[in-house]
Amino acid sequence: MTQGAFWDDLVQDLQDPEFLREYVVESMRIATIDRIVNELDEARKAADLSKAALARAISAEPAGIRRLFSAGHVNPTLGTLAEVAAALGMRITLEPLPEAEQTSITAPLLEGQVADTQMLAKHLAAMRDTKPRSGAAA
Repeated sequence: MTQGAFWDDLVQDLQDPEFLREYVVESMRIATIDRIVNELDEARKAADLSKAALARAISAEPAGIRRLFSAGHVNPTLGTLAEVAAALGMRITLEPLPEAEQTSITAPLLEGQVADTQMLAKHLAAMRDTKPRSGAAA
C-alpha cells in the first residue's frame, strides 16, 4: 500500500469508532461479493455456459447477468447470487473467518477500536484488491 495523504487520513479516521465500523463493514461487503461473483463466473466458464444461457436459466435479464460478471461495482442481492449458484449446481455457504481475521475484523466491529489502525487499513485494502471481473462477452 502506497503511503500518502489518503492513507495517513484513513489511518486517522479509523480511530473514530463509527467510521471504523462503517469502513470495516463496507470493506468486508466488497471483498465478499467480489469473491462470490468471481467464483460463480469461474463456475459458469467451467460449465461452458454463456451469460445469456445463465440468465435464461434463472429467468433474469441477460443485461443484468452481464453486469453481474463484468461491472466493477455491483451489489447483487443474496437471492440473485443463490439463484445463479443453483443454476451452476452450487450453493452459497458461510464459513468462519480465520482466527487472524477475527482479530483484525471482528474485534474492531464489536469494540469500535483497533490497536493498530495502519495495519487494519493495509489488511482491508488487500482484501478489497481482488482480481478484475472478466468483462468478456461470453
